[in-house]
Amino acid sequence: MKTSERRGWGLILALLLSGPAVAQDFNAPPPNAPDQRSAFAGQTRAPVIRDGLRLEQQVIASGLLHPWGMEQLPDGRWLVTERPGRMRLVSPDGTVSEPIAGLPEVDARRQGGLLDVVIRDDFAQTRRVWWSYAEPRGNGENATAVATGTLSEDGRALSNVRVIFRQNPAWASTAHFGARLVFDRDGMLFVTTGDRSSPEPRVLAQDVGTHLGKVLRIDPEGGPARGNPAIRGGQPEIWSYGHRNLQSAALAPDGALWTAEHGPRGGDELNRPQAGLNYGWPVISYGREYSGAPIGAGLTAQEGMEQPVYYWDPVIAPGGMVFYDGALFADWRGSLLIGGLAGQALVRLTLEGDRVTGEARYLQGQARIRDVAVARDGAVMILTDAENGALIRLTPGQ
Repeated sequence: MKTSERRGWGLILALLLSGPAVAQDFNAPPPNAPDQRSAFAGQTRAPVIRDGLRLEQQVIASGLLHPWGMEQLPDGRWLVTERPGRMRLVSPDGTVSEPIAGLPEVDARRQGGLLDVVIRDDFAQTRRVWWSYAEPRGNGENATAVATGTLSEDGRALSNVRVIFRQNPAWASTAHFGARLVFDRDGMLFVTTGDRSSPEPRVLAQDVGTHLGKVLRIDPEGGPARGNPAIRGGQPEIWSYGHRNLQSAALAPDGALWTAEHGPRGGDELNRPQAGLNYGWPVISYGREYSGAPIGAGLTAQEGMEQPVYYWDPVIAPGGMVFYDGALFADWRGSLLIGGLAGQALVRLTLEGDRVTGEARYLQGQARIRDVAVARDGAVMILTDAENGALIRLTPGQ
């Protein structure tokens, strides 16, 4: 798309996104599973934060086709992925590069495609990039994969590309790839996966001999990470299991991993996955089948299975998330920011230890928010998921 066309779309988006950006109430709709009861106080429907804050929105770039992941480079530009299989560089002035050459083939049907992207702190020296994607495996099958390569100095191409992880088994499905990437403090790479959606593969979230429905921890050069839990009969990459579709992950200020995953009809979960533990899907859930029927026996708890820190019913359909550590939003420091897809909102959670104490939602009803990041200057950056997706900069309003 030409620069002039992108700017034109930017003006249109600015008008569409010019509605109220203050936190709004959201706890009024009834749950999909009204007969269920939470395991402890505050596990769902936390008190609404009414801070009255307005957000200024600046459309940096538009005309992006279903953007999924983003990462800021040391020079201020953003690497942005588009699900059809393209990665681009977006400059602070809104200039969008041509697609970067050298990426492997992706299966871009439905929820598949090119997904997350991350770099390490040594990017200025190494120019290494890691990304996740739906890898075609033949016969209509595919699976989540992670690859790495070196970005050229001019930003036009990736070289020395190689795949460092392949999810097994592959499946003939076009949904639930997970695929969020997070580096931990030891330089190891967390990879989230999905259960592939259908009833037959989703039970494999409980099978530690597979990579489906898991949080994995790998060496960024390939192979399992050092220090992973020893799970009897388990794949060595597994960190935790019993997950549905993890599309949110972030490292907390204390170095702990937090994740959010899509539930079915109700039952989106926020977790702090611990090494070797079982998070229950599809045996326990705070959601229901899309038909309204119970999940399995309709259980929400079972011995040996972990409870979520927090859950949503109705769902927000969580996109990317990040802990806010910037300077622009003084009251947000330590808050967890999550993109809402079905919820069409920027969700903010306040925390005390491993408990949620409050929830706010901003930009409600304006766009599906696929990813959230904090820029180096403290601005909050969001990616909207659409055929005309956008990279938008959020700052405190006056």
